[in-house]
Amino acid sequence: MTARMLAVWFAMLVVASINGGIREAVLIPRLGEVAGRAVSSVTLSLLILLLTYLTIEWLGPESARSAWFIGGVWVGLTLAFEFIAGHYLFGTPWEQLTEDYHVLRGRIWILVLITLVAAPRICAAARGLFAGAGTA
Repeated sequence: MTARMLAVWFAMLVVASINGGIREAVLIPRLGEVAGRAVSSVTLSLLILLLTYLTIEWLGPESARSAWFIGGVWVGLTLAFEFIAGHYLFGTPWEQLTEDYHVLRGRIWILVLITLVAAPRICAAARGLFAGAGTA
């Protein structure tokens, strides 16, 4: 399951990169910074749900707990990539990296992280993978 979980996360990384390019090239110039980022966050969340739905059976979580585990690993990988690679590899200042976490300023990036952690469990339930198993 580990290799598959990582493969799906890498696919999400590619999708997120494309989404970010569209955000910067199209959404922000047309909608403004806050609205462009909000639309991008919602779009990425929907794409995460779609990709997870398409791959959840292949991922093969054995229980609801393992589905939550997959989501937790994805969030951890995402945060590590965002902050470690973002700062040390791409040279993005810490202040800029944390800007997307200012919900009161209209930044809803946290929605993407919530979607990441919950998507495996939601999609497993939608696919009926744990029907009748009595797990949370």
